[in-house]
Amino acid sequence: MRVLLTGAKGFIGSRLLTCLCEAGHHVRVVTRTVFKCDFESVEVVHADLTSADVDYDALLSGCDVVFNCAGEIRDEKLMRSLHVDATELMVLAANRLATRERPVHFVQLSSVGAYGPAQGAVRLVDELTIENPKGPYEETKTIADSLVVKNRGNEFYSYAILRPSNVFGKSMSNNSLRQLGRFVSKGKFFYVGNSKKTAIATYVHVDDVVAALMLCGFDVRSKCEVFNISNDCAFSDMINGIADAQGVARPKWSFPEAPLRLMISILNLFFRLPVTQERIDALVARTSYPSTKMQRVFGFKPEREVPIAVAELFEENR
Repeated sequence: MRVLLTGAKGFIGSRLLTCLCEAGHHVRVVTRTVFKCDFESVEVVHADLTSADVDYDALLSGCDVVFNCAGEIRDEKLMRSLHVDATELMVLAANRLATRERPVHFVQLSSVGAYGPAQGAVRLVDELTIENPKGPYEETKTIADSLVVKNRGNEFYSYAILRPSNVFGKSMSNNSLRQLGRFVSKGKFFYVGNSKKTAIATYVHVDDVVAALMLCGFDVRSKCEVFNISNDCAFSDMINGIADAQGVARPKWSFPEAPLRLMISILNLFFRLPVTQERIDALVARTSYPSTKMQRVFGFKPEREVPIAVAELFEENR
């Protein structure tokens, strides 16, 4: 098939591009900067999706599937124009171009952040959970999702939305797990309250996300559906995996949650500490995102177990 891919230089998009090409698809990549690729089946279009000059009809012309993997995670000023405005223009173009002879299927890469932040109370989130995004990234991505699913009266346009939890892999630019690994390796990590027994790690390997995206793009059962994907495990199992990968002792100590939060609140008034209230939230989170729907619809579940796969982040340290 002919595929349009945005975000092809990103962590997930670059892996998806390889998978698409290896599967034999012709891929049109849209990028703002120089793009080098070893696959002959890749067509490069230079365009800035936040610019008013983009001809979206030309961009989507002849494409059967659109994978919208473009995302801005740092500059909040660009998030609305890229996540919301550009997505709406692409979806409108897809609806204009979709015909009986050439339907258009739009795959939106989103985030479980659409359901709101993880919480300390036990919380199970599925695709029917009410959306409650917090923060500019999560809010703009969720608005974009609503534009993707909006009924514009063209029966030959379809969509699928994939919402992963925290995606990790060796080439990830986000260093939060590696930073956590440094605390573990130096014996400075401790559990918060009862988190060793109750906290949940909500991560999924990039290979599993790409496999899920391929299903969303080419399996007819994905049409007009939203899917969550995560490979949740006990937080302590992930920490033990990080310790084992670095050849250090597994952490055992814990610190009471309430006194820790009070101490951090006071100290952060005077110092810039690596421990924040948000990071404490993550350490005690008991929210889970089961991939039950993906398993029910496709017979698919994530294969890369987090406590084992996380070792690849620390291979250079061994």
